[in-house]
Amino acid sequence: MVQRILDQRYELEELIGGGGMADVYKAKDRLLNRPVAVKILHEQFKQDKEFIDKFQREAQAAARLSHPNIVNIYDVGVADGDHYIVMEYVPGRTLKDRIRQEGHLSVSESLRVAREIAEALAHAHANNLVHCDIKPHNILMMADGHAKVADFGIARAVTESTMTYSGNVVGSVHYFSPEQAKGTMITPKSDVYSLGVVLYEMLTGKLPFTGDNPVSIAVKHLQEEPVPVRQIDPSIPPVVEAIVSKAMSKDPAMRPTSAELVQDIQQAERMLMTGAQPVNRMAQDPDATQVLPRVQPQQTIPPRRAAQEEDYEDDEPKKEKSIFKSKKFIIGLLMVLFAGFFVGAFMSYGKFWSTAEVTVPDVTGKQMTLARQILEDKKLRVNVAETYNADVPAGQVVSQNPTAGSKVKEQRLVTIYVSKGGEEIEMPDLTGLSKADAEAQLKKMGLKLGSVYEKYSNEEAGTVIKQDPKAGTKISRGQTVDITVSKGKQSHKVSVPDVTGASLDNAKAALQSRGLRVGSISKQESRQAAGTVISQSPASGEVEEGTSVNLVIAAPAKQQVQKPEAKDPDKNTGTAAKTPSKQNDTGKER
Repeated sequence: MVQRILDQRYELEELIGGGGMADVYKAKDRLLNRPVAVKILHEQFKQDKEFIDKFQREAQAAARLSHPNIVNIYDVGVADGDHYIVMEYVPGRTLKDRIRQEGHLSVSESLRVAREIAEALAHAHANNLVHCDIKPHNILMMADGHAKVADFGIARAVTESTMTYSGNVVGSVHYFSPEQAKGTMITPKSDVYSLGVVLYEMLTGKLPFTGDNPVSIAVKHLQEEPVPVRQIDPSIPPVVEAIVSKAMSKDPAMRPTSAELVQDIQQAERMLMTGAQPVNRMAQDPDATQVLPRVQPQQTIPPRRAAQEEDYEDDEPKKEKSIFKSKKFIIGLLMVLFAGFFVGAFMSYGKFWSTAEVTVPDVTGKQMTLARQILEDKKLRVNVAETYNADVPAGQVVSQNPTAGSKVKEQRLVTIYVSKGGEEIEMPDLTGLSKADAEAQLKKMGLKLGSVYEKYSNEEAGTVIKQDPKAGTKISRGQTVDITVSKGKQSHKVSVPDVTGASLDNAKAALQSRGLRVGSISKQESRQAAGTVISQSPASGEVEEGTSVNLVIAAPAKQQVQKPEAKDPDKNTGTAAKTPSKQNDTGKER
């Protein structure tokens, strides 16, 4: 069923997907008679001219890419205020769907899919285009099993415009590179890190970092190392673990380029196929990228204790010497305490032997990534702690220790307390409510009304027809909610034609051609030809399209028939007197 015809060319048939940035429809290109996928941006992006410019520029750049593992972009445009992009329609499922259904992929299949993604990235990077949002949701699996990367260039427009939209981090925090989480420069190697996370998930069926909220996950990307894949599944070859580990290096300089990653995966595939050992490419080219299994530290075997002589029972039991009273224990304890004091002083107060002092800047109210950058620029170390706070948007700093303005030594540890928002609640369904009722319900649940958009629709004017986030999703108390309110049916004024004197059929045709409807039809006696329109209401002027026009048509006049006067039997028709009755001889009346 056709829902809408976009730009008089693309017939939107059904909604097949959507995310934080756009909704995706399966559509038919009427001009070229082929199926396509149409992505329409959400309302909040339409108002940002800077973003729209970046979106169009990046989409046009992505349209120039031509690779078997990249979803082709056919068209970019705007219709009725909706910015859209037309892409190749790839039937099937996403890589995320496949992982969910199968649990995890085999090692050989994981490497093949990762290699195809890396080849797509290498092609894009060679054309100076960074994806910025590599994740299984953006990897489409074709019927023949090959992978296609979608949304090239689009996510980059979001990232370049701003890291946040409506208080939420743009992107997929589970697949963020550390530099994305930190808010610093994004490079092609950011895509390599994200692909490393995807490969990790394909091999194990698990994400390397999870948490209660996006902030805690972003912190883990910055500060923690993932559990090695072989610890989850020992059957994974060491060379494959080395590829994942290298791609997910915290330092971008330690990661391979996308082209080098393709070579590393190809070498691993050959090794697994033939059972060969890794080729030492360093001897051939010292600067070449190498894939080496992680070196395991040699385990030292403690010397076996000499067998103790057999103890013989004495007449008197020997007194046991307490270990807690030995000189070695006391000395060791003192050393541990001293070392603990030394480490604690260093961790808490920085280089106490240094004379360099800095003033702690005020980072309260700032986004976590920006706050971290400000503190590190002052040569301070940062520890992130999370706390619920409905009054401060998620991701912003609520407080800090030491406080702003304090004089501390360099490398002092500064703890910033980052808001997780309010407690997690379920987003209510606001559709069908008035704007006032929707705002009241949000306030009652501890939520805030964000942007209010208006759009023509068939719904009654003033009612909520759309909301972001969608009903049923988990959100934090204190979060803002955007709504779209119906403006009612779009007004179209049309002129009422004069149909008096026309036949009923011609009058109907004239009215319907103007977008008007025929209302009531009544008859009235008239000397005009039967069936012709005598009058109409409204008679003229401009009215709303779809208005009903009532008609009065002529009906033949009824002929009046003169009724004869009824005769009285007791009366003559003339003025003559009654005829005298005859009498008999006796004088009596007969």
